Amino acid sequence: MFKFFDFLGSMVIHFIEEGGRIMLLFIKTLMWTFRPPLNPKNILQQMEEVGVNSIPVVLIMSIFTGMVLALQSYTGFRRFNAEAFVGTVVALSMVRELGPVLSGLMVSGRVGAAMAAELGTMQVTEQIDALYTLATNPIKFLIVPRFLAALFVMPLLVILSDIIGILGGYLVSVVMLGTNSTIYIKRTWDYMELDDIYTGLLKACVFGIIIATISCYQGFYTRGGAEGVGKATTRAVVLSSLIILISNYFITALMF
Repeated sequence: MFKFFDFLGSMVIHFIEEGGRIMLLFIKTLMWTFRPPLNPKNILQQMEEVGVNSIPVVLIMSIFTGMVLALQSYTGFRRFNAEAFVGTVVALSMVRELGPVLSGLMVSGRVGAAMAAELGTMQVTEQIDALYTLATNPIKFLIVPRFLAALFVMPLLVILSDIIGILGGYLVSVVMLGTNSTIYIKRTWDYMELDDIYTGLLKACVFGIIIATISCYQGFYTRGGAEGVGKATTRAVVLSSLIILISNYFITALMF
């Protein structure tokens, strides 16, 4: 029993210390973000890596999510003769929850792992230490471009995910199941409000900040050579995914 409480206490202390260091890095990143000069070329390269290269994954995830959602909703609503509301359910589900959350998890798995691995490799090969000797701040040079790229690109990916998810629902409902096209489109927009879209985009911005901060933190403070890089990559994906899911609940509870 004593060992259990000792282990539990160690875990709590480790969690608090880790959370404090991540918040410290986030604050430093914010401070350096507003200090000139910015490096537009570096930021655009990171936006391409985070956004453009993630489009195929997000497209596939979104269209099949919308299609499955339409199938499940149609099966349930048919029992109550409410098939016309499939479009409403698909649209609201994609815009409010599934688009931001699933896009965040996809980007976390693909981009977050890459950020942690890249920075971790630079850390263990002492390239980050070399930046200090050249009087270059590594947070400004390495983390700020990734932070800005994730912050600005995630909402664009979520907009794309919402559109493709709704299109997937349309294909299943109208093309496969024979729902009236006019009714489906009308029901899609009738119950959607601007607040639904704004909330989804707010979540996308928060998730982008979470992915960039946690992934860069894990890479920036990597220790232990190649093995340490592998562990940092795994921790970046797992931790950022968990924080996305937890923060999604609190944002939803706050906004609705």
